Amino acid sequence: MKRKTIIVLVAAVAVALTLVAFYANSGIQSPKQEEKFRIAKVVRRDLGASVQATGIVKAMVGAEVKVGARTPGKVVNLPINVGDRVEQGQVIATIEQDDLIARVRLQEAILAEVKAEHSRLAKDFERDKQLHETKSISVQRYDLTEALHEIARARVLKAQAELDVAKAQLSYATVVAPIKGTVASVNTVQGETVTTGLTAPTFIKIIDLDRLEVLAYVDENDVGNVKVGQEASFTVAAHPSTDFKGRITSIYPSATIQDNVVYYLTSVSVDNREGKLMPDMTANVSIFLDRRKGVLTVPNQTVQREGSKKYVYVLHNETSEKRYVSTGWKDSSYTEILDGLKDGETVTIGDPGRK
Repeated sequence: MKRKTIIVLVAAVAVALTLVAFYANSGIQSPKQEEKFRIAKVVRRDLGASVQATGIVKAMVGAEVKVGARTPGKVVNLPINVGDRVEQGQVIATIEQDDLIARVRLQEAILAEVKAEHSRLAKDFERDKQLHETKSISVQRYDLTEALHEIARARVLKAQAELDVAKAQLSYATVVAPIKGTVASVNTVQGETVTTGLTAPTFIKIIDLDRLEVLAYVDENDVGNVKVGQEASFTVAAHPSTDFKGRITSIYPSATIQDNVVYYLTSVSVDNREGKLMPDMTANVSIFLDRRKGVLTVPNQTVQREGSKKYVYVLHNETSEKRYVSTGWKDSSYTEILDGLKDGETVTIGDPGRK
């Protein structure tokens, strides 16, 4: 009998040890651990407040340029590829020039001809002007000579303007980078014919990656605390261990509504000298505010949203009560409670009544 009792006790101890090891190694919390994890007290603490927002890395105005053809023709040289760095004024494409060069030469010849005619008529006009002053020629002849001189002068101006246009068209055949930056797209190939006009496609896009910003979507409940000049930091998925630094540069006055929540776009300056950031990356932004002392707080994960309202679950007599709250500042861990909770109350992470 004693032997059986000993065996039972040994077996019970073994089972207990096995359960302890199982909870420890599997990551599953024991009932007491789960309760400790799910429950938090409403307490007063100093809060180094920050506003959390999600944003998108974007090129600043003027930092992204789409280049199209200003003269039609076949692309005879395309010395760049996507990802290449280019400088302002660098040749990035050349369009066939034979017809354009011929037009320039034709206009130069026309200009030379009308200039010669103008020079001859100018001499005739000066001669007849002197004769007219001494009344040696008729008024009709003087008027005719003066008119021919003015017509010749107008022809010179017209020919000069047409030559300038022809030279401009020839210059357009050499496509240069309007800004320094990185080639983001090339939508043509050497030998392809490009067109001009309002509907003509862009065939090269350049982005200056040194001039980026983050457009952060700041909740309407937080935007009143955000000011131009405040420091901010953000991370991106491509470099999760890097905290990029910046400052608030502007707050858009018009709202953006997503899923019935009102946001205000807020721009954050970016230092991208290392070239780690690219447009359209998602950024997790922290905007640093002042520090508040002795404010009521709860863990961030206890605060839930219902449309534009926020609520928590309050534990009372082993039952949970859904209670709407007004929130203030928050940092990466805690949220300030302005109304709806009292110091010492117990809140839960999620609804403990849900299975």
